[in-house]
Amino acid sequence: MKYPEILPIDDVLARLDDFDTIIDVRTPAEFALDHLPNAINCPVLDDEQRIVVGTLYKQAGPFEAKKVGAPMVAANVAHHIDTLWHAKPREWKPLVYCWRGGNRSGSMAHIMAKIGWPVVQLEGGYKAFRNRVNADLEHAPELDFRVICGTTGSGKTRLLDTLESIGAQVLDLEQLAAHRGSVLGNLPCQPQPTQKAFETSIWDRLRRFDPALPVFVESESKKVGALRVPAALMERMRASPCVALQVAREHRVQLLIEDYQHFACNAPALNTQLSYLTDLHGKERIGKWQHMATEGRMPELVDELLVDHYDPAYARSIQRNFTQYDQARAVELPDISPASFLAAARSLHED
Repeated sequence: MKYPEILPIDDVLARLDDFDTIIDVRTPAEFALDHLPNAINCPVLDDEQRIVVGTLYKQAGPFEAKKVGAPMVAANVAHHIDTLWHAKPREWKPLVYCWRGGNRSGSMAHIMAKIGWPVVQLEGGYKAFRNRVNADLEHAPELDFRVICGTTGSGKTRLLDTLESIGAQVLDLEQLAAHRGSVLGNLPCQPQPTQKAFETSIWDRLRRFDPALPVFVESESKKVGALRVPAALMERMRASPCVALQVAREHRVQLLIEDYQHFACNAPALNTQLSYLTDLHGKERIGKWQHMATEGRMPELVDELLVDHYDPAYARSIQRNFTQYDQARAVELPDISPASFLAAARSLHED
């Protein structure tokens, strides 16, 4: 077979897990917005170089731009080969792609093929992949979702983690979104991905699930932080069977303090987030809660937040949005110990 082999998106996706390395040759800025699952970024032009070549292309034409760009591309490709792939055997099979046209990926793929590696180039590049992700996410996945419901602090995420640890299929949207799904949901030192990257992560998880087995997912709202859950997926989740996780309030308070230590030990940061609830609860109540935070009265504050904010909001939302909640299977946890979550996970996984 002649290499580089140039394949359309359907053929590449059918073999996506067979490639030894997936190489995105676009700029770091393009890569940061989104990329194929498990890809690494090995730009043939970095951000500044692409601006230089692109500007020259517009002002002086393609010939002058290519004369300047070609040495940059050659030097960058040589650097990647020398530092990353020099020890790769002849059988090493990489996939290479760029944005769309194939010029950047073609440059790298051509040199790799001349070396002797069986390199594959994605026809249509990232744009073809993105179009495929969009098309797939427009349709509800044919999967048997089991929606884990429960008031704030009932341990839904811990249950999902435990289910996954014993081999169950889990779609953890909060993990993929790097957000816990509430006004206090921002994770410390971990920004949310872009919307496109979030959707790619969802697409990648969905394609790996066995349709014959249930997929456990949390009862999310349409948005997780600043990110939107794909509409078709949201509709399928909301029409799926539910599991009602039940935990005593004192245990929920304990769990929330454990999981939100970054707020429990940082009253100014917590008070900033509480201020976003002013329109719902008024300045007087928010001021009271902020005073409690400043004084370190966290168990009392968390209990009030549950009773006055989270639980009423949950009760309104769950009945309105999840049509099978009235028939939910109840799972009651005696406490929030790992053993209790493991017992609950096993009962659901073995059902």
